[in-house]
Amino acid sequence: MLDIFNSVGYVKSVFTLVDFYQYIKAVEYLICLAFFVSFPAFYRYLNKD
Repeated sequence: MLDIFNSVGYVKSVFTLVDFYQYIKAVEYLICLAFFVSFPAFYRYLNKD
């Protein structure tokens, strides 16, 4: 897991299509995780009394 966080933001040389797909998939998972954590908090902020 730490490798994923260390590799985000760096320009990485990719040699095969599988390496490229794995890198993009890891970044996509981090984006989805950030959305699923932040959306409920944002929804509660909008609907609080």
